[in-house]
Amino acid sequence: MLTFDSHNFRRETFNHLASWLEDARQHANANMTVMLIGNKCDLSHRRAVSYEEGEQFAKEHGLVFMEASAKTAQNVEEVIFYALDNLTRIAQFMFLSDRFNIFFSDVGIH
Repeated sequence: MLTFDSHNFRRETFNHLASWLEDARQHANANMTVMLIGNKCDLSHRRAVSYEEGEQFAKEHGLVFMEASAKTAQNVEEVIFYALDNLTRIAQFMFLSDRFNIFFSDVGIH
């Protein structure tokens, strides 16, 4: 999960996203799902980064994009549920993959 501050004093966090994403991809699983979260969306009158800019960055880099506000809890549950849903799917896939590998090994298929 990459988070940037959409507030006018923190545009520099948005400007660092490409570097942070590159670091994450170098040091983590290449198949990871990355969520880009624009924080402080409750301060829409003081934005430095538009929704469209965040969405475009996410699209260009194959990320999921959402906005949230930690202060007002706007979309916080949605972000958490999305992340948990993806983790659950990954865990189920890994469990099934292991089960199939055990089955195939038992019947002599490698």
